[in-house]
Amino acid sequence: MKIVKYETNYVEKLFLTEQNVNLKNISRTVEYRVVNVYPEIEYQKFIGFGGSITEAAGYAYSRLNEEKKEQIIKDIFSENGLNYSLIRLPIGSCDFSLKSYSYSSKKDLSDFSIEKDREYILPLLKKAHNENNELKIISSPWSPPAFMKNTHLLIIGGKLRDKYKQTYADYFTKYIKAYKEEGFDINYVTVQNEPNAIQKWESCLYSPEDEADFIVNYLYPTLKNNNLDTEILIWDHNKERVLTRTLKEISIDGLYEKIAGIAYHYYSGDHFENLKIISEKFPEKLLIHTEGCVGYSEKTNDTNVGDGEIYAHDIIGDFNSGSMGYIDWNMILDYNGGPNHKNNNCSAPVMIKQEGNDYFKNPSFTYISHFSKFIKIGAKRLGTSRYTEDIEVTAFKNPDNSIVIVVLNRRNWNVEYNLCIEERYINETIKPHSICTFIVTK
Repeated sequence: MKIVKYETNYVEKLFLTEQNVNLKNISRTVEYRVVNVYPEIEYQKFIGFGGSITEAAGYAYSRLNEEKKEQIIKDIFSENGLNYSLIRLPIGSCDFSLKSYSYSSKKDLSDFSIEKDREYILPLLKKAHNENNELKIISSPWSPPAFMKNTHLLIIGGKLRDKYKQTYADYFTKYIKAYKEEGFDINYVTVQNEPNAIQKWESCLYSPEDEADFIVNYLYPTLKNNNLDTEILIWDHNKERVLTRTLKEISIDGLYEKIAGIAYHYYSGDHFENLKIISEKFPEKLLIHTEGCVGYSEKTNDTNVGDGEIYAHDIIGDFNSGSMGYIDWNMILDYNGGPNHKNNNCSAPVMIKQEGNDYFKNPSFTYISHFSKFIKIGAKRLGTSRYTEDIEVTAFKNPDNSIVIVVLNRRNWNVEYNLCIEERYINETIKPHSICTFIVTK
């Protein structure tokens, strides 16, 4: 058995620094400060990491010269970079668009067109696909077209009018077919981004009954009638209500068999217990993190380790609670954390420098890398235990039987531990505000 360690510690300027580690045989005295990994205890199957291609991401990418464009694509989508395999796309505009828009303004959808996406979204998506042709896409609307809503506005909430439910299902179908013509399958859709939020940007409200009715009676049958294999995810909002919402919707007649799973966001806190209950109660359904980020501030830069730790803590907690995939929010933004037409700017793993001719990687990039570079599609999460909450741990077994173990220390002090696996162990001390990935092979 061989173990290789990859360590990141910004204070010591270690960034995924590689080191071989020597194993020892476990003796009866190794019973304190123990972190256990159990290769025989397997849980959910991993489906991938990814990020969102918004118009803002595409616009920021477009500012780079060709050499930097090629480099940034490899940094995000190659096996030596973030190794992203999942993409989330907005259906129409969102807050991270240059302005509000829909694909149609006519009631018969005769003017439907994704032409707006050809300017910034599709060029970035095509480059990503060239680097990784196994990409899977989840698409989400922030609002139906304004004429379909009771407010006649894309922004500030509102609701889909009953008379346009079938038209809106047709709108989804036209979108999926339009992207198929561009060479992309839309693997999953959600009905609505954050259906419980009234935002100053594009938004729309759906109760559990509203979402279930639209799926069961309109969207699902329309997809099937058009011979489309796109699957449907529900909720697509924060974790604090993901369980309540899921239980309510799945209790509605006809919904359960028509959905592939549940999507959720990060913003309202850990709530890992909610994910654990869902994964245990509905193990055959997908459970996917589809959005999360940290806010933009003057501290957003390539040394703000706290932002990286926020990601790592959430990823570990989600995975240990049954999540199967993790999609970040914008994968690229400009130096101001935008553009955003409602000034709702945020940070991103990769940000374009003010001069526009280069980019930098935030700590979130490196911290995500500790998972995404090493955990492969099809990996199974493994059972673990730890002696203290001072460190956080998750582990996966890849399809090639290599084992990936990630250990995070968000504390201000060293934490010593004995990492035990299959009657062997290593004695380690993880430094303050550090993250380590161990790759175990035989």
